[in-house]
Amino acid sequence: MKNITSILVLCLAALMFLLTSAYTVDQTEFVVVKRLGKIIDAKKSPGLYFRVPFIDELKRFDNRIVTLDWEEPAKFNTSENKYMLVDSFVKWRIVDPAKYYVSIKEGGESAAENRLSNVINAGLRLEFGKRTVRDVIAGERGAVMDNLRKNADLDARQMGIEVVDVRLKRVDYSEDISKSVFDRMISERKRIANQLRAEGFAESEKIRADADKQSQVILAEAFKEAEKIKGQGDASAASIYNDAYGKNPEFYAFYRSTEAYKQSFKNKADVMVLDPNSDFFKYMRNSAKK
Repeated sequence: MKNITSILVLCLAALMFLLTSAYTVDQTEFVVVKRLGKIIDAKKSPGLYFRVPFIDELKRFDNRIVTLDWEEPAKFNTSENKYMLVDSFVKWRIVDPAKYYVSIKEGGESAAENRLSNVINAGLRLEFGKRTVRDVIAGERGAVMDNLRKNADLDARQMGIEVVDVRLKRVDYSEDISKSVFDRMISERKRIANQLRAEGFAESEKIRADADKQSQVILAEAFKEAEKIKGQGDASAASIYNDAYGKNPEFYAFYRSTEAYKQSFKNKADVMVLDPNSDFFKYMRNSAKK
C-alpha cells in the first residue's frame, strides 16, 4: 500500500509539474520569459512551450497592429510662421518583445504610446517647420507623411516597436488666423468679381458699338439701294409718260387734267378762287362741245 501511495503521489506531482511548466503562445501575442528578474527568452511563434514552474515568469504582449489616435489636434508652426492645426494617427506594432518590455518596464501600452506620441510630435514639428502652408496642405503632404514614418520608425525601433504608417487626417488653419484668411479670400473673390464685371462691361460696349456700326452700314446700304430703285422707277415713269405723250398729246393732257381735278376736288371743305377763263377749266368749258 505504501508503494502504491508513493507512486500515486509521484504521478500527481509529475502531473502538477507538467501542468505548471507547460504554457502556450497564441498567434496574436508574444511572450517574454523572465527568470529571477532577468529576461531569458522571448517567444514569437505560436505553440506549446515549457518553463521552470514558480521560478520563470511570463509577460504577454499583443503583436497586432495598434492605432494611436489623438483626441485633439496639435498645433505646429510652418516656415511662414503660421500655426496649423494637425489631426493625425499612427499605426504601430511590437516587433521585439524583449526590447519593448525593457523600454516600457511596467508602464504597459500607455507608456509606449506616450513615448511614441513624443516622437511623432517632434517629427511633425520638424517637417512643418521646413515647409509652407501650401506645401503641408497639398503640395508635399505625401512627402511629409513618408518622412515622418521613416524617422519615427527609426526612433521607435529602439523601443522594439515598428511604425507601420503615419497619416495626416486634417490640416487646417488655427482659429487665430482663420478669420484673416477668410477675409483675404473674400477680398480676392470680390476683386475677381469686379474684374470680371469690368471686362464684361467693356466687352458689351464693344459688341454694342460693333452692332451700331453694322446697323448704320446696313441702313446706308438699304438707303442707297432704295434711292437706286426709286431713280429707276422715276426713269421708267418718265419714259412711260413720254411714250404716252408722243402717241396722243391731247389725250395725255386730258388725263393729267382729270387727275388734277380729282386731287383738287376730293375734299368738300376745300375752297379755290380761280379765274373762270383759266386753263385749269379748259376741259370743263369744252366738255359739252367735245
